[in-house]
Amino acid sequence: MSPRLDLLQPYPFQKLRELFAGLVPNPALPHVNLSIGEPKHPAPQLVKDALIANLDGLSAYPATAGSDTLRGAIAAWIGRRYNIPTPDAAREVVPVNGSREALFAFAQAVIDPTVPHTPVVLSPNPFYQIYEGAALLAGAEPYYVNCLAENRFQPDWDAVPEAVWARTQLVYVCSPGNPTGAVASLEDWQKLFALSDRYGFVIASDECYSEIYEGQPPLGGLEASVKLGRGLRNVVMFSSLSKRSNVPGLRSGFVAGDADVLAKFLLYRTYHGCAMSPTVQAASALAWGDEAHVEDNRQQYAAKFEAVTPLLAQVLDVSQPDAAFYLWARTPIDDTEFARRLYAEQHVTVLPGSYLARAAHGVNPGSGYVRIALVAPLADCVEAARRIVRFCQSL
Repeated sequence: MSPRLDLLQPYPFQKLRELFAGLVPNPALPHVNLSIGEPKHPAPQLVKDALIANLDGLSAYPATAGSDTLRGAIAAWIGRRYNIPTPDAAREVVPVNGSREALFAFAQAVIDPTVPHTPVVLSPNPFYQIYEGAALLAGAEPYYVNCLAENRFQPDWDAVPEAVWARTQLVYVCSPGNPTGAVASLEDWQKLFALSDRYGFVIASDECYSEIYEGQPPLGGLEASVKLGRGLRNVVMFSSLSKRSNVPGLRSGFVAGDADVLAKFLLYRTYHGCAMSPTVQAASALAWGDEAHVEDNRQQYAAKFEAVTPLLAQVLDVSQPDAAFYLWARTPIDDTEFARRLYAEQHVTVLPGSYLARAAHGVNPGSGYVRIALVAPLADCVEAARRIVRFCQSL
């Protein structure tokens, strides 16, 4: 077996199970799970209907590049959403089975392990754990760029040594960020693009939370690159219907951007064997073309933030994020102890922030925080918030 597998760390939810081992939560309180970022709103009826109407697609092998219809629907959505020229559906869009598998596979295609030095993959810290695993299994060295409150929870690119940039082949960006919900500004993107142009690395922009926001829609990586007049050179975005359309089980997303990079990625995927079912493609094309269900989804999350955030702000250092459906709350005690006791005493599950980060440059930037995912129904989120308030008041 590959020795690189031994480099992988336990996934955060495995750590959480171990943290809770042996605990017997208060039996008088029904469980409210706010730890996992799994949407719980109903899937849109139009997606369900489209799946049923296109079951004949199960009788055909799908093309790895996806159908013209799906690529066209995705390209049109990108143009509308980001107010940029519609990407070339044939060359600048690749459908994928959810952003998770694509974020992992992308590193395997991008990283060149034949260089005389160990290649580097930069990741925000805290981060979506797939970035680290993808880097390690591609034979690269992960380098963690801390995202601290004093820097608006944005990666501190200025803190990365020149010697690290010189070995960097891939940079993962997550905006809106998981777990902080922070959104990169045009100035943030401009700094990163300048570094990419200087050192030649590829930027993988994870934007799967981009459609959960209030007010102005978050700036995207392709949008920023076009606004700055550099086209789509060495930048690709990853998006998904999972959060936008409440269909995490559909496993449907896309990668879009630099045509030269995507040509190589598509070649890799041809051998990878990960073509999307024609049935799923048909439903996905309809979902990308409809915004009514997305707006309804946003309103449901807005109601949760409006109800929950003021309650929690009474006892925790927390505020509504720029986007996404997480609250990133500073805890009055150690984050793992906070999560453990909250589960035992109030039967509410949140995720310790230290489980989502690595100790780097003298600090674990997730320590002292918990991630609270407002995915449960509104009444359950409010009930959980009230229990958290009682718990904090008892400390």
